Order: sequence, then structure tokens, then C-alpha cells
Amino acid sequence: MVCEVKKTDSNITGLSFAEEVCLKQLPVLAVDGFDPIWYQLEPNSYSDFGGEFTKVARSPINPSRQNQKGVITDLDASGGYQTDFTSTNLQRLLQGFFFASAREKPTTAPMNVAPNLITGVTAADDKYATTATAIAFNKAGLLVKASGFAVAANNGLHVVVSADANDITVGDGLVNEAAPPAVAKVEVVGYQFAAADAAIVVAGSIVSLTSTAAVLAALNLIVGEWLFIGGDTLATNQFANNLGFARIKSIAAGVIVFDDVAFTGAPVSEVSTGKTIRIFFGMVIRNEKLPALIVKRSYQFERTLGVNADGDPQAEYLEGSVANELTINIPTAEKLTADLSFVACDNSQRTGEVGDVIKSLLAGATIIAALGEDALNTTSNVYRLKMYVHDALSSNPSALFGYVTEGNISINNGVTPNKAIGVLGAFDVSSGNFVVSGSLTAYFTTIEAVRAVRNNADVGFNAILTSENKGQILDIPLLGLGGGRLDVQKDQSIMVPLEPQAAECAAGYTMMYNSFAYLPDVAMPE
Repeated sequence: MVCEVKKTDSNITGLSFAEEVCLKQLPVLAVDGFDPIWYQLEPNSYSDFGGEFTKVARSPINPSRQNQKGVITDLDASGGYQTDFTSTNLQRLLQGFFFASAREKPTTAPMNVAPNLITGVTAADDKYATTATAIAFNKAGLLVKASGFAVAANNGLHVVVSADANDITVGDGLVNEAAPPAVAKVEVVGYQFAAADAAIVVAGSIVSLTSTAAVLAALNLIVGEWLFIGGDTLATNQFANNLGFARIKSIAAGVIVFDDVAFTGAPVSEVSTGKTIRIFFGMVIRNEKLPALIVKRSYQFERTLGVNADGDPQAEYLEGSVANELTINIPTAEKLTADLSFVACDNSQRTGEVGDVIKSLLAGATIIAALGEDALNTTSNVYRLKMYVHDALSSNPSALFGYVTEGNISINNGVTPNKAIGVLGAFDVSSGNFVVSGSLTAYFTTIEAVRAVRNNADVGFNAILTSENKGQILDIPLLGLGGGRLDVQKDQSIMVPLEPQAAECAAGYTMMYNSFAYLPDVAMPE
């Protein structure tokens, strides 16, 4: 007996996305050299997901005073969902919101090109063998994180000795592994200076990292990027006083100057006698200034909707979806969440019957399961949250407030559908300016926050989040403040509501996202 399906519960639905090669077009192996890759998502809720049709009815003048059946004349397709903010779950889609490709450090599993698979590990020479060139790893002292290997000793942090066309040689004991899993990868996460080579120089209130032997400009770092200075062992790889995050203002062969530091103590000049100091860095995504670096991505979203009366899977699609609005919510004593919305060109459905197969189930399609990472929270994962007035004479400008009760950061790309005669839905989309704004409510401490609003001061804001030896930084280097009217209520703390509006900074971008694939234990919040 086949039971009649009378309803479908939301809990049996699923959401995934694939990147298109052209608007509304998924890759095809015979044409593009690869098939679609579907990445599963973990939505908490949906907002306006699907298509909304416009119908126009005839209403001729006639004695019966009745309208005639209408016709479909337009389709508005869009979709949004909310998800928890984890260490990596937003990274691929952030490229779409920033209209840019991630700037990655050398890795055998890059985000936007084919992976360089690890074919084996040999203990005799401490080498990872790869299928393609590994020359990008050829700098002694690079710190690499290995992950996904079946043999535990081959995972973790290692120091590079050298690399050539196909091998990465590290300086500590690997174990033979003839056939590592396909997910095994090696990625650069930092650098270890030679003994006594690194130093911190504080001139006035400007902090610099200097080196005699290392060519710092060759580390693939950029202005505005963040570093973490220091390893886990005080005796060997961290300064005695200068431990923490720092943002790069300028880079030369032997010196990196910082314009914002988040050290555990006040910065002081210090040498590293007898120590091999470590620094850590990661992937960067920012909105780009140069047209050649601006990338407009489009996606297809697949929402599975259970099965029909015959047991066939069902799904609906948003095709030609372009990232429009992103809001990262930062509440008190809660997890961080993100609201994402996309403007699409079309909306379609599939029953899963013969000839109407679900796209992620088509031959050749790959499905990447969601990682199920822990959500970042605002109690134990916030290393620092800081808003400050720019100070050209200091790498450690004073914070405008001590504590925040709530806030959010929003990106709006101003995406609108392009309509045309003969097209149901949209044939393309247009995008506006990259607008970053938000809101923040802080405890009042000094009048400086209010004065910063009145003086239209140049203000910066960043949120540093760390968890499970990983880190994320949301950084807005330049913004103006609105709001600022003090909220004074009886028997309550005075609050300062602020409305930041970001602008292009001196380095040519508005917002940057830093992701650290590895951070030492000392980088975790206390």
C-alpha cells in the first residue's frame, strides 16, 4: 500500500549550493573540464526563498462584470537564509559578497582551482609527495598545517625545510603513509624566524617587526592583513612582552610596520636572543579596488523538499543567484549568526522522476557535506572587539569604549534584476556600490565616542574571534559614525548607540576578512 503524502515537514529539507561558470549555467565536464560541486549548508531558517509570480488578468467591459483568467507576466526570484557563524562555513560564499577571490597562502587544496593531491608521505626524508608542483612552499621556515591524514603524526604543525617540483620537506618526524585520504592537505599558516633574527621595535608609539635574514616582503602578505606574533613556548618562539595580533601598515624587505596591535601588554622594543620567533597568518578576502581583481560570482541553490507520493525526491532551485546582502549578528551571551540573501534570475522545480533528476544527484556531481563545526559565540570566542579614532602617531590607538552589548555588520551590494521583453524572470543582474554599515550599542565610559560622531572623526573597528586553534577577523579600517545620542535611564548603565558607515580606506578597500587556519593555544581567549 502506498500512503498518500499530505504534508512535508521542514526538518526533512536540505540546502546546498554550487558555483556557476556563467550566469544560470552550471559547469559541464565535456565543456568546462569539471562537473558541479555541491556544498551542503546548515540553515537555521529561511527568508523569502523561491519565486514570486506576477499575474495580470483581463477585465473587459461586459454585462457579466466578470474578469477573465490572467496570465503570468513576471517572476521575481530571490532567497535568503540564516546560519550560525563558524570557523569556515561562510568562506566560499564570502567571496560572492566581497565580489573577489580569496587571497590564499600556498596550499595543496586551494579554494578556486583544482587541488594538488597528496600522493604519499615518507618518513626517511620527512616528505609530503604531491601530484603537481609544490614550489610555492619552497621557503625554509614556513609553518604548515597538515590535516586529513589517516596517520596522526602526519597531521599538525610542521616547519618547512625545502620544497621542489613535487615534494614538501619538513623538519620533524613524519610517518610512512602510502595512500593518504583525498581530503589530506598541507597549507601555509605562518613563518618561523631563524634564531635571534626577529625583533620588535617601538619608535614613539609606532610598532614594527624587523628581521635581518628573512625577506618579509616574500611572505605573500598585504597591507591591512593581520598577523599573530608568538608561538606557544615562551622559551623558544615568543617574545617575552609582545604577544598578540597586529595589522600591517607597510611591508619592506626587513621590516613590517603595524597600525593596530592587540597585544596582551603594552608594546615594547625587544630582541629575540636565543629564540626562533613564530608568526601566524592566513587567508584574506576583501573587496578589491582593481577591476582585474573584481569577480562577480553567481550560484545555484538547491533546496530539497522531501519526496512526492511516488517516493521521488523533490527540490526547488534559485538559478543565477548573486550575493546581495549579508548581516553578521553579534549579540550578548549568544552565538554569532549570519543572515544571507541573494537575488536570482530564475526559480525552477524538479520532481526527481526519470528525466527530471535532482541536480546534485546527476552523474558526475560531487556533494561536499557540511562540516558541522561549532558555532562561534560572544562569550568565550571573542579575543577583542575594538572601535577607535585613527591616530597616525600610534600603533595602539585608544578604544572608544570598554564593552559592547550588541552589534551587527552589514554588507549590501545593491543587486537588482535586469528585466526584458520576452524574458520571464531576469536575464542578468546589476550591482551597486559595495556598502558596509552596521550598528553598535556600547557602555558609556568617556565622552570621546560622542565627540567622534560630532567631529566626523576617522574611526576604525575590528572584531577578533578565536576558537579551537583557528581565528577570524572582521576588520573595517575606516568609517564615520552616526547616532551617538546617549541613552540615560534610571538605575541603568548609560549606553551609547552608534551607527557606523564604512568608506574606502587608504589601502583601497572597505572591509577585510582574515581567516587563520591555525593559531597557537596562546591566541585563544582566556
